[in-house]
Amino acid sequence: MTADALQHWLRLTLIPGIGGERQRRLLATFGLPGQVFDAGHGALARVVGDKLAHALRDHDAGAAIDAALAWAAEDDNHILTLADGTYPRALLDTADPPTLLYVKGDPAALNLPALAVVGSRNATPQGLDNAEAFARALAADGLCIVSGLALGIDGAAHRGAMAGGGRTVAVIGTGVDRVYPARHRDLARQIVAHGAIVSEFPLGTPAAAHNFPRRNRIIAGLARGVLVVEAAPGSGSLITARLAVEQGREVFAIPGSIHSPLSKGCHQLIREGAKLVETAQDILEEQAFASIKPGAGPAEAADSAPSAADGPLLDALGFDPVTLDTLAERTGLTADTLYAMLLDMELEGRVSRLPGGRFQRQA
Repeated sequence: MTADALQHWLRLTLIPGIGGERQRRLLATFGLPGQVFDAGHGALARVVGDKLAHALRDHDAGAAIDAALAWAAEDDNHILTLADGTYPRALLDTADPPTLLYVKGDPAALNLPALAVVGSRNATPQGLDNAEAFARALAADGLCIVSGLALGIDGAAHRGAMAGGGRTVAVIGTGVDRVYPARHRDLARQIVAHGAIVSEFPLGTPAAAHNFPRRNRIIAGLARGVLVVEAAPGSGSLITARLAVEQGREVFAIPGSIHSPLSKGCHQLIREGAKLVETAQDILEEQAFASIKPGAGPAEAADSAPSAADGPLLDALGFDPVTLDTLAERTGLTADTLYAMLLDMELEGRVSRLPGGRFQRQA
């Protein structure tokens, strides 16, 4: 796309009061943005009304356009429009695709088979472990993990995807030149190197509460499904899940304690029809994810086979229920190391967790 053409796209999205629906109506009526701006006042007014027709012709967005073009000229920075062949195909199937996306990183990551992983900012330690372990296992199986760069579950999901050697995409509610929250600055740099950060909001847009529900529709739209790890009733994660349902995506939820407020949102989703999941395999078996790897079924046989590192632990487990302390005595490993290994094996369906903090081998 030429710089002149991109200027017109930027100008269209930078006019106050002309949101996505009106932008698409103008494009459907007149064609490309350049043709929108070439149209007469009367023709524009018939589509968006007199006041906005004046704004289309008179609003000066020159400084913002120049800043965006300069940003896009830097390494790893891209601006995608609805007319670009690299625009995410999944978003084109949604009711409200952004007219323009600012992308920092690799735009190709936006077209990979993806699962969104979302949940509470104030997650429990177990919730953080679950988010990271699920993301790691699913990324290793070829799924790009999409989340929102927020504290809690989002950050754990991004880290898990990268730990699994996979790709991850962060959809944010600020300008892509900002990092919110600031403490995720290092994480944001890592995500750019292993995927992309994307926003529909103009450069410089600060964090504002009303931006995040709009951000959530992109998270849901980019993915084939949404996994909710922990969520309180009425949380943004439930909004993302409902947007996913509206867009025809799968919704998954991890159950938790009936006494935990952060389990109530997941239990509500399960009552409403979300699939209860206990392992990454539960997600991979769904039709939307059944053929992520060419030539593979829902999960390759090697995924369920014990690794060399797991062999001694499986031997120590035996086939009777056993506590973590007993395993530590049998293996000489620390509780933290054992817990991490057992969580991976639990997600793969090879170990089950029993009441009283006990574990039992399943295969």
